Amino acid sequence: MPKSLADQIEDLLPQTQCTKCGYQGCRPYAQAISDGKAEINQCPPGGIEGVARLAGLLGRAVIPINPVNGAERARPVAFIDESLCIGCTLCIQACPVDAIVGAAKQMHTILPSLCTGCDLCVAPCPVDCIAMIPVTGERTGWAAWSQQDADAARERHDLRAQRLQREREENEARLAAKAVEKMKAVTAEATNTPEEIAEKERKRAIIAAAMERARVKAATPPEQK
Repeated sequence: MPKSLADQIEDLLPQTQCTKCGYQGCRPYAQAISDGKAEINQCPPGGIEGVARLAGLLGRAVIPINPVNGAERARPVAFIDESLCIGCTLCIQACPVDAIVGAAKQMHTILPSLCTGCDLCVAPCPVDCIAMIPVTGERTGWAAWSQQDADAARERHDLRAQRLQREREENEARLAAKAVEKMKAVTAEATNTPEEIAEKERKRAIIAAAMERARVKAATPPEQK
């Protein structure tokens, strides 16, 4: 089956998933270009070569990167100051390609070989412990990136999206099951006989009285006990 125009455009993007283009990832940006809603010069990570690739596909003229979206630059990699990290997991949640490992209240680590340099982990960090360090010298855009890098980042992004969707569905299923159980309990309560209702009320009264005695005892000064 032939690829759609959006598919072909997406294949030419660097897959950093940085959102600098103004869209929530490379695929939405590709779709927007295909739909005529976005220009071909909104991807700073792809640089001017990226614009040329898109221009070649679409038969358009090469134009400069729109400064509103950023500037072409050397590819950076995120680094975490381990002495400052508080283990809040906000950077993990922000990373679009699962390049950060760690757990709640434990120090996080960025895997440099997986980081796309998207910057998305920086803003959410409440203690400013993440820095973006250029690692490609004077090489920028596609000269600082490769098709292999882009393909790997795209795969990790898609796998992450699938995992998050699965987790959402599982959570919704748990909530639905709880709602069903609660409804069953309410229904069962409504069908109790007067004797069963009276017995439950008696037990509730006993428990409430016991809790009140415990409260009074705890509040009574030692010399009055």
